[in-house]
Amino acid sequence: MLRAQLKGRRIEVTIVEPQPYLTFQPLLAEVAAGSIDPRHVVVPLRTALPDCRVLTARVTRIDHATRTAWVDAAPRGELRLPTEVPYDVLVMAPGSVSRTVPVPGLAEHGMGFATVGEAVALRNHVLEQLDLASSTRDPALRHAALTFVFVGAGYAGVGALAELEDMARTATKGYHNLDPDDLRWILVEAKDRILGEETPELAAHTLAELRERNIDVRLSTTLESAADQLMLLSDGSRFAARTLVWTAGIRPAPVLSLTDLPLDGTGRITCLPTLRIVAPDGTPLPAAWAAGDCAAVPDHTGEPCAPNAQHALAQAKLLAENLAADLAGQPLTAYRSEYPACSTSLGLRRAVAHTRRGTRLTGRRAWWLHRARQLRRLPTRERRIRVLTDWLFGGLFRREVVSLGTIEHPRAEFESGFTAGPGT
Repeated sequence: MLRAQLKGRRIEVTIVEPQPYLTFQPLLAEVAAGSIDPRHVVVPLRTALPDCRVLTARVTRIDHATRTAWVDAAPRGELRLPTEVPYDVLVMAPGSVSRTVPVPGLAEHGMGFATVGEAVALRNHVLEQLDLASSTRDPALRHAALTFVFVGAGYAGVGALAELEDMARTATKGYHNLDPDDLRWILVEAKDRILGEETPELAAHTLAELRERNIDVRLSTTLESAADQLMLLSDGSRFAARTLVWTAGIRPAPVLSLTDLPLDGTGRITCLPTLRIVAPDGTPLPAAWAAGDCAAVPDHTGEPCAPNAQHALAQAKLLAENLAADLAGQPLTAYRSEYPACSTSLGLRRAVAHTRRGTRLTGRRAWWLHRARQLRRLPTRERRIRVLTDWLFGGLFRREVVSLGTIEHPRAEFESGFTAGPGT
């Protein structure tokens, strides 16, 4: 919308982001399962936004009263003097981070599922546990290695577990002493149902399918402790597990606490339906906008929209339109939340989905619809072609089930040479 003004240098757009790329999170489950190359779900910002100024840095403070932001480009742990970045118009869209609770052992043994690195690490970890279980003669160690616990039964948790279970089931065919029934998958959810944002009927169907695949779903249950890789659940269960994946909700990005912007009780930025940031007295802040998981945007009922990808994508489009309209002196449009068209993959050729008209789909039809939606939403034509190619090759050949866990610690072998001593 503003490409001509950008090229003519009549306006300047600066993006501050710690990573030089956008991660398309709806496809992370397929990255973990090996259906998609990890590089194909990230979009380089400088390539996608050639006329914009991209700063790979962290925001350390924002003072909207003086229209100034401070950013730090140094790696975490290194101390540098933050750089001042003056601006005229502020757009806040930092998203969210995983919501954690002080469960003993969670910090030491838990794994997240919000980034490409976490998805790849989880895939490598699961395959390494199969290797360990196949090689050890210790029954207790084997049982712990083959027990996989997921906490949180939203879209991320259900999708990740289902895709990985499908991948691990295929991987066991390559082991002489492992059987799919040896694997134990446990899904822990604090509420009395899974997929809280789905319709009750579709959530119930998904629950039945997971249980049909021998996935142990514990509803109205919480994780009390994971100390020493011994899982203690609120229903009294105790068992050892070497894999703990935490997908139990999100919270607004911590950077919001470093600003002078008005926040609601959940830590999200208070907004008008037009996506303008609103002060506590109800007046819009001048030249300040927000959208996505970090923004409390009221829906048609007056309640804030749920922080999910469907609302974030719709709000992003409206935010662009309203920004362009504001620059041109035209009236703004209010956000109207529609019945979101949601879906999640449950493994190869299996999914659940519903349309904006309320139609519910399951099985292969839902799987095709889910893939078509994600392909349409994926930014840039190049990334769509790459992901489509991955899917086509996945249909022609068997899934790759090799672990590349050593890439997570590339200097380990080099450092071990010094530990062993010179000449060893």
